[in-house]
Amino acid sequence: MNMFKGKKILITGGTGSLGKALAKRLLELDADIVRIFSRNENNQITMQSEMDDDRLRYFIGDVRDLPRLVKAMEDVDIVFHAAALKHVPIIEYNPFEAIKTNILGSQNVIDACLHENVETVVCVGTDKAVSPLNTYGATKLLMEKLFVTANNHTDRKRHRTKFVAIRYGNVLGSSGSVVPTLVKQIESGKNITITDPNMTRFNITMNQALNFIIRSLKKGNGGEVFIPKLKAYSLEVLKDAIIEVLEKDVKTEIISIRPGEKYHESLISNEETRNTFEDDEDYVILENKLQGNNKRKKSNLVKQYSSDNVELLTKEELKKILIEEKLLPMK
Repeated sequence: MNMFKGKKILITGGTGSLGKALAKRLLELDADIVRIFSRNENNQITMQSEMDDDRLRYFIGDVRDLPRLVKAMEDVDIVFHAAALKHVPIIEYNPFEAIKTNILGSQNVIDACLHENVETVVCVGTDKAVSPLNTYGATKLLMEKLFVTANNHTDRKRHRTKFVAIRYGNVLGSSGSVVPTLVKQIESGKNITITDPNMTRFNITMNQALNFIIRSLKKGNGGEVFIPKLKAYSLEVLKDAIIEVLEKDVKTEIISIRPGEKYHESLISNEETRNTFEDDEDYVILENKLQGNNKRKKSNLVKQYSSDNVELLTKEELKKILIEEKLLPMK
């Protein structure tokens, strides 16, 4: 059953890397209308030139503006909330701006969805929300809490809206992530800079992220936090894989860890493991009151789900991923 056929869908932050890829996937799944909600008109113009489809609708707006969100959500069935301020160093110097977008803006999304009686809402979270060390992570943790608890305040006689949260790390090759950063350094003839060769990150490609988002929407009944089961990689191995695929001879410079940056990524904290369940593809965190109707098995996690305690990808596996996902400029 195609749950998107004939549906009207809105994506906040729709001109970002994830938003554009998600819009393309939803059009392939026969969505009736995909509304792109973002505040950057230049990015919207660029997206229009790249994706010529009359089912796409573009709304200039900011999630801080509740009336504009309400207008954009008229007759919408499904909302994917991906809008956020996300660059850690910038947010450390501008914390209240992140609060206004990532927390207050997310509450506006919730209120607009309830006002327009949207069917299902998925908010896109981050590993940074787990035991946060920085302002970005703290704001995304509160965003997640808002979406989970929004189900508690929903009168099912008046509203059909289900709120679902998802959580994963940086998408491999996405804008501002490590792969394009290293490629840019290599192409400019500079030394490669990495914070620490033993630092690890969960591996998720854009296709994996899209599949995860869509199956979380299908599985969600409201109130869940879904986390994908993933492998990880070390920065040293990723760096070596990129150099070998590009056939470049470059030097590596080790720089210090950035403010608020974690040595390893965590997607489930120690404390959350007691409320974590699983199926073949994903983990799901459930509040106590939701566990009674749950048919998934209890997770076998005994400590936090972290990138340093899962299987690490080899250099050859990463090279294959980089080539298949077309993440590197090839000759």
